[in-house]
Amino acid sequence: MTSAAASPPAARSLRRSSSRPDRRLPSMRRRQPTPWAIILAVFVCFVSHVLAAGPDPAVPVETLIVDHRSPHREVQGWTVLSEQHVQRRTVQKRATSEESEFTESTESTESSQPSKTSASRSVTTTFSIAVGTGTPKPSSSTTTASASPLPSILDSMSSDFAPGPNGESPPCPIFINSFLADPTFKQCYPLSMLFDRSKSFFEAQKSLVSITRTLDATCAANATSCNQYMAQLAKNLTATENCGVDYKNGHSAVVDAYGAMRAYAPIYSAGCLRDPDTGAYCYANAITNLTNPSTTYFYFLPLNKTLPGMTVPACSYCLQQTMALYQAATADRRQMISNTYARAAVQVNAICGPGFANESLAAEVIPSSAVPGRLTRSSAWLATALPLLAAVLWVL
Repeated sequence: MTSAAASPPAARSLRRSSSRPDRRLPSMRRRQPTPWAIILAVFVCFVSHVLAAGPDPAVPVETLIVDHRSPHREVQGWTVLSEQHVQRRTVQKRATSEESEFTESTESTESSQPSKTSASRSVTTTFSIAVGTGTPKPSSSTTTASASPLPSILDSMSSDFAPGPNGESPPCPIFINSFLADPTFKQCYPLSMLFDRSKSFFEAQKSLVSITRTLDATCAANATSCNQYMAQLAKNLTATENCGVDYKNGHSAVVDAYGAMRAYAPIYSAGCLRDPDTGAYCYANAITNLTNPSTTYFYFLPLNKTLPGMTVPACSYCLQQTMALYQAATADRRQMISNTYARAAVQVNAICGPGFANESLAAEVIPSSAVPGRLTRSSAWLATALPLLAAVLWVL
């Protein structure tokens, strides 16, 4: 009874719910999504994009390796060598090339000049002195190995000489070539004429061995006879039929050559002076001294060239004896050292102390009338005194 009584209300409720289905279903379909669902969707998209664009950590990053080695062609083909290998091969090829060139030049020299074979192998026998001297003795610094030729005198002169009186070829170059080929001139091999316009001498000064060989040759000459020869050669140079016109016109090469001929004796004495402690030439030590190049300036004083104002002399035995030789040479006032010595001595004493060099010129020796073709008495006395003074200083 109870269930039967309760059934009619339940049936009515069921009929109500079934009679309004269309009102509830449409409202559920139009419901908007919640905000957290939108945020979740955006986050998932962002993470997916990042993961797709980011690098794969499992793949290692490769390093770009640049090979700086140089390609080199071998017989089998091209190969890559390091810089050290390339430099080593270059040096080896250069050494081989120089050795072959040296061998060819030696063979050609021996075939063309068989009488001078010994001279090409020993530099001490290259210059034989015919005027009262024996075979040059080898010095302690002389090398007996085969070497390049000695520097040439006036190997870089200009060609702007004055023509002859009738428009013919310039006579000065003809005269210069004639005395350069003179055996007596070759025997004297004046150091004073190597200072200017000799490119080969400039190159020789870069090596102690080369400059020592050069000094061995020039110092093997007989200073007395060569001084007479050079004095006469200077007169011949300024003759009108030779280089007189160029000398009067101030041609620098001719004027410098004349001064070098006149300055043969003092430059010979200073250039051949040796350091008693080492036995080496003072000039060789000076020219190869890279720390103080001022020491070379003193050897140009006899050529009428003054010391630069910033000269810092090395107060050594060589400098003191060189100044003593120059002071003695001022006795002949015709020597250009008379114009430059006193001022140089003052500069030296300012650095090395008073009395290091004599600031006064030597007592003048008045030259007597000269006989053509010979030296005056004063010049002959000076030519004899300077070598003797150099020898005395060497012994002391």
